Amino acid sequence: MELTLLGTGAPEGLPRPECPCAACAAARGDAARPATALLVDGVLLLDLTPGAALAAARAGHTLGGVRQVLLSHPHDGPAVELPPGLLTAGRVADGRVLTLLSGHRVRAVPMDTPGTGYEVASPDGERLLYLPPGGAPAGLDPEREHPVPYDLVAADVIGRPDAVARLRGAGAVGPSTDVVAVHLDHDVPGAAELERRLAAAGARAVPDGTTLTVGAYRPAPRVPRRTLVTGGGRSGKSLEAERRLAAFPGVVYVATGGSRDGDPEWGERVRAHRERRPASWRTEETCDLVPLLAADGPPLLIDCLSLWLTDAMDRVGAWDDGTWSGGGEKALHARTAELVAAVRATPRTVVAVTNEVGSGVVPATASVRRYRDELGRLNAAFAAECEHLLLVVAGQALPLRG
Repeated sequence: MELTLLGTGAPEGLPRPECPCAACAAARGDAARPATALLVDGVLLLDLTPGAALAAARAGHTLGGVRQVLLSHPHDGPAVELPPGLLTAGRVADGRVLTLLSGHRVRAVPMDTPGTGYEVASPDGERLLYLPPGGAPAGLDPEREHPVPYDLVAADVIGRPDAVARLRGAGAVGPSTDVVAVHLDHDVPGAAELERRLAAAGARAVPDGTTLTVGAYRPAPRVPRRTLVTGGGRSGKSLEAERRLAAFPGVVYVATGGSRDGDPEWGERVRAHRERRPASWRTEETCDLVPLLAADGPPLLIDCLSLWLTDAMDRVGAWDDGTWSGGGEKALHARTAELVAAVRATPRTVVAVTNEVGSGVVPATASVRRYRDELGRLNAAFAAECEHLLLVVAGQALPLRG
């Protein structure tokens, strides 16, 4: 089955008309993306967009053989002129199955937002799933969908990474599934960062006009197994770490800060973190990281190493000069070495957050200087065990490795 992506942008396209934002200002020339439309084997058109016939011609195809035009979402703008010879475009009721004269079978998949997803099976058995902008499957039937992953999924990976997580959790996306990002809107990062973010989700983007062979072998995307995200206070590092795992189900969020009685501001921080996490994630409030790293299981998001170090220094009495010189330093280094060894050996996918300190004035007290020095050493040792290292500055993720 051949799939040609006539466009890969959001319904309003990228850039959006009259939008003054920085992303739209940069989306010119090759970076521009018209609204998403997919041509399947020259006989099925998924979503009708302005200029579809011209886009098909540029890709070396024609719409002359199209026998069915299906829409995935409500069209709120002006009516799109139907190219000559095409049948009227329409939506299909959830669950209904269409069989085309070409032998393709199309099933309408219910969504959790207004819109319809389409599962397309070719006469030879290849299967693709196309999801509408901002949509995720409303329900997956494990009896029906778990045994056979799709060959290709085209979805709003940036806007709804949880849609991919749901499909992974149900077994509908497997290691060999080609996950292609479509409906790219003006919240999309720059080209290099888009590639890195999609790779972390096990997905990719392709240029408009690309023709893909559904079911053909391609190397699985290299999903970084261990990532360290560092940066200053309120730089956006926690949000960036969460993005790296948003397309995976059952993530274990390890909060090393714990609770602080009588500190309402800290409680508000914790609440904000919890509210933005996917509902399928589980939270562990602990600084006992080694057993979690040693066990098999879903990905871990550790937030953060700075607070883990505070707890570790509390436990060895590192704040007291006498205790520190009398064995506290040796005990702390043993704890950090154990953590670093656990990261080296872990079988799990791990994304950890830490703080970058020491770029300002030298602290006035020995204990704070001690903390600064030990956090710098811990960050360096932890980073040495990670394939992917990011520095977040003003909300922008700068790759230092990977």
